Amino acid sequence: MTLFVLFQGYETQKYRVVEQLGKVEIRYYPPAMKVKTKGRTSKNNNFNTLFRYISGHNVKKEKIAMTTPVYIFSEGDTEVMEFVLPSKYKGEAPAAVAANTEVYESAEGYYAAISFGGYANATKVKTYTQELLKALRVAGKSLVGKPQLLSYDAPFKFYNRRNEMLVEIKK
Repeated sequence: MTLFVLFQGYETQKYRVVEQLGKVEIRYYPPAMKVKTKGRTSKNNNFNTLFRYISGHNVKKEKIAMTTPVYIFSEGDTEVMEFVLPSKYKGEAPAAVAANTEVYESAEGYYAAISFGGYANATKVKTYTQELLKALRVAGKSLVGKPQLLSYDAPFKFYNRRNEMLVEIKK
């Protein structure tokens, strides 16, 4: 079964749950178009760059609907932020105008995810990452990538927030 929902009015990236390990879901994600940017440490600068892209600052000057989740992870000493583009963009989307911004199609893959509520902070990210990795070790799953934070809610939403830690695993 493919999960495709509107989360608070936003289209949410498709995936299919293929296995349950307690609180951890093993998911299959098909390819999806994404836009990403990198920066030293400022989430606001990364978010603003991506928001400008979907607001029409792209080669087609096309406004693009916001979706969920927003991916946040580290690459070396930089923070990467990615927006998933709406599913109508299959294999192609308007190119970015801003420097340090890339539009690409993600590869399909299998990922393990653990959900948590409230605002994501360093303590929660560390706690849930450790819980996710422990569950994968116990289940004998091998990691492919590094953990990523997925955020589903606008910063001004206070209740029933959804966050996840996600890591790619070998099939």
